[in-house]
Amino acid sequence: MTFLLLGLFLIPVAAKAALFSFEDRPRSFRDADWSSTGSLPAAGRYPDARVLVMSGRTGGWKGVIAVHSWIVFKRENAKAWTRYDVVGWGNPVRMNGWAPDARWYGTAPAVVADIKGAQAQALIPKIEAAVHDYQFGNSGDYRLYPGPNSNTFVAAVLRAVPEMKATLTPNAIGRDFRPMPYLGLTDSGTGVEASLWGLFGVKLGWIEGIEINVLGLVAGLDLREPALKLPAFGRLALDFGTATTTAAPSR
Repeated sequence: MTFLLLGLFLIPVAAKAALFSFEDRPRSFRDADWSSTGSLPAAGRYPDARVLVMSGRTGGWKGVIAVHSWIVFKRENAKAWTRYDVVGWGNPVRMNGWAPDARWYGTAPAVVADIKGAQAQALIPKIEAAVHDYQFGNSGDYRLYPGPNSNTFVAAVLRAVPEMKATLTPNAIGRDFRPMPYLGLTDSGTGVEASLWGLFGVKLGWIEGIEINVLGLVAGLDLREPALKLPAFGRLALDFGTATTTAAPSR
């Protein structure tokens, strides 16, 4: 058991921390680049409906193990994108606080899910209802660890809209937070999950794959799109015996 914990949880975190120490990272919130990456087209030039889940590495040493997640969408023929985040100051649920494809603490975002066309159009009202009904949306509700935080928010939306068939990456710390112990279906409805407040748990599902959660750190396997899931590194896609870091597969 000791070797399992070392191999799956502690060694990846230590390795990522070592790599992180050599990176040129912004020293503070004010020093970071929060500008648009230009990865999304202007809404007026993109007539179709679209829904995206995006994530970017957090600031400071939290960035070793965690990302920040958010939701972006536009209805058919809409002239603007809509973005929802949860943050740790004031009213936690923020609408259009940043450009939809903005860098987070200087890091370009990864796309976790991407749904287009008629399917996206049908999902948007459900997403808006889930945002409105988010139970930790009041001032003072936010808690960095183990949650509810930004990843808890996006996971709650995915849970409320399982038709999105998406799951956050393993390094979205807080995604598994629940106010009570839980035994039941996974967020996507394609598997089963047992969890103690998001601090300890296991999952087995088609969308989620196989996951073991220890103190919010997640290790496991992606079965649908073969990949390793490791703390700090996130999802490492397997391709002919090689591994490359990727976001979760888009839809």
